[in-house]
Order: sequence, then structure tokens, then C-alpha cells
Amino acid sequence: MANIITVKNLQAVVDRINTTTASPMDQYTKVNGKLLANIGNYHLSGAYGGYALHQMCTTSGGITDISKSGHVSKRALYDLLHMYLAGYNAGKGETV
Repeated sequence: MANIITVKNLQAVVDRINTTTASPMDQYTKVNGKLLANIGNYHLSGAYGGYALHQMCTTSGGITDISKSGHVSKRALYDLLHMYLAGYNAGKGETV
């Protein structure tokens, strides 16, 4: 029987990606009563019954879909997240 992937499992890998890439852990920071998006933050997006990895691109909350696969099952995204992290580390000459 395969392990069930939960949102908590996905979030743990996203947190690892943020730590590894030295990206902000929080999506937003409150400055003078206004919420500003933390550029570079990786975070989960849930919609259409699936999940995707997004990254903040602007202080107003603009994002890019890192996986370029749209919203997929938790299992599919879990695998994509690990591939992304492995590719990032390989590009830096490190192993996972």
C-alpha cells in the first residue's frame, strides 16, 4: 500500500525549498498596516481539486507557476517538488 501524501507533507517540502534557496518562509509581511508579498517565497496553491507550487514575483502578490503543470494531485506535486529540489541542488553541485 502506497503512502498517502498530505498537505502537511507538501508543505514540509516547500519549506525545505524555501530554506535551500534562501527564500522568505512567509508569503506576506505587514508593513505600515499593508500586506506586501515577499518576493521569492515559494508556496502551495490549492485549486480545482489539486495543488501547484507558486513563487511570489511582485510585492503586490504576482506569482509564477513553478511546476508549469497547473494544479495536480498531491502525489504528482510531491514528486515534482522533489525533482525541483534535486535539480536546484544539482545545479549548485550538491546532492540531496
